[in-house]
Amino acid sequence: MKFMKLGTKPDTFYTEEATRTVISDAPSDLIIRVNNITFLLHKFLLLPKCGLLQRLCSDAHDSNIVTIELHDIPGGEDAFELCAKFCYGITINLSAYNFVPAFCAAKFLRMTESVEYGNFVLKLESFFNSCILEGWKDSIVTLQNTIKLPEWSENLGIIRRCIDSILEKILTPPAKVSWSYTYTRPGYTQKRHQSPPKDWWTEDISDLDIDLFRCIITAVRSTYMLPTQLIGEALHVYACRWLPDTTKNISPESLASQTEETLEKNRRILETVVSMIPADRESVSVGFLLRLLSIANYLGVSPVTKTELRRRASQKLEEATINDLLFPSHLSSDQHLYDIDLVMAVLESYMVVWRRQSPASADNSESLRSIRKVAELIDSYLQVVARDVNMPVFKVISLAEALPESAREEHDNLYKFINIYLKEHPGLSKAEKKRLCRILDCQKLSQEIRAHAVKNERLPLRTVVQVLFYEQEGGSRGSGHDKYKTAPQGQGKIDHYMSKLKLGPEDKFSETSEKVMKRIDGKLQVERRDIEEIETESRREGNSGRKLDTIPITKKSSKSSDHGRDKGRDR
Repeated sequence: MKFMKLGTKPDTFYTEEATRTVISDAPSDLIIRVNNITFLLHKFLLLPKCGLLQRLCSDAHDSNIVTIELHDIPGGEDAFELCAKFCYGITINLSAYNFVPAFCAAKFLRMTESVEYGNFVLKLESFFNSCILEGWKDSIVTLQNTIKLPEWSENLGIIRRCIDSILEKILTPPAKVSWSYTYTRPGYTQKRHQSPPKDWWTEDISDLDIDLFRCIITAVRSTYMLPTQLIGEALHVYACRWLPDTTKNISPESLASQTEETLEKNRRILETVVSMIPADRESVSVGFLLRLLSIANYLGVSPVTKTELRRRASQKLEEATINDLLFPSHLSSDQHLYDIDLVMAVLESYMVVWRRQSPASADNSESLRSIRKVAELIDSYLQVVARDVNMPVFKVISLAEALPESAREEHDNLYKFINIYLKEHPGLSKAEKKRLCRILDCQKLSQEIRAHAVKNERLPLRTVVQVLFYEQEGGSRGSGHDKYKTAPQGQGKIDHYMSKLKLGPEDKFSETSEKVMKRIDGKLQVERRDIEEIETESRREGNSGRKLDTIPITKKSSKSSDHGRDKGRDR
């Protein structure tokens, strides 16, 4: 930062309550009132340099002591004191921090060359041109200080010239950057003679007020000289600098303690940042868009902004990682930890676009690749949120079922999610367990997962039987025989299938037969009805292509047998 020193005399101003005066042998004959402060000064020192005071004093002919009200001077009493000290020749230090109020006050008092040669305005303009505008951080600090006097700064050209200076430096090739800048990214170490990174300028301009920041970004974009990724990085840095971090738990008390003024300021920052995101799909990351959406939900911004963020995030959903989706829920009505509604909203937006595609394009490899990546992401996310003991079952089911059947080539990850959820939620009702397991297609399970499923006592017995049934059907196909010709039909087939559980060591079911039979033994008549229904569903599926888990099952077992079955399954 650069400074300019003017004057050589020691500071003889002193303050007593609300009065500021100068130590002098000559009595004061000029009283200046600025807001609540009274200055006792001398006409013979101020009038030669201040054109405004000359005119005002000339109107008071009949008084030796003149009193003048200057409540509308820009910069207030501090800026006026700088101008007064200049008139007295007292040493003052000027910098980017006090230039704006000093320059505006000097203009207001008409301390120009037409009044006296070498006046204050000329010296301030010289400092502005040769020091402030030539510096990087000086221009930014000066621009930021214009928010206190926006109209004066605009009319005097301070804002425009600072923006032009900043823009010129941003567009300078990184290899030619010779001024000091702030860059505190993790993992970055500036070595000697190392060329600055392309986004070297983003942190320093993040100190600006949102309206001034927008002016800078608009000016940069209008040149079309920088890639949109750099614009996106600048927006990311600014958002991190000013907006709350919703990746951390924020207590309801903390939210309630924030004033409406603070919340409204943050809403305006967020909406402005969103409005400046370039249309280019690669300008910002999906992680940044999801974070903005989480903040938008937290702050309660306009529905238009939320919709835009959901749309933009859904376009890049396949690029997201699990960590990008893990946001804590900030709603006081939610007892669960994770904001699963945010993920559901983005997924729904993704599916709207995916379903709009024509059937031909929906079958192409690119479309399938995209939705299968999204399905893999969602299934991995479900495995994480399933560990939340307060996560409602209907929310995870809705999220899992939001994807079409073609999105999952196999259901191994879906099974892992269900197993975790059942383990962490032992209090689920029988109906809830059945409803949860209905999203599972046992035909799409790998051999390893099927082996685990038949031993899994958390699963509803019907699901285990489904797994065993498809295991048997898969074995028949694998042996090269027609399953409908070689396997016994009707009741004989059920007895044949159940007897497979009791085969010797050479059979692939032998390792789990004893444990499974313990769950089935004593309730065989009840479970045979299940198997008959499954067999019927399988044949219906073969004829109509209908998915197994979409066909409802109606049990005719007695209430007592259902109770015994649940008791055995929960053991």
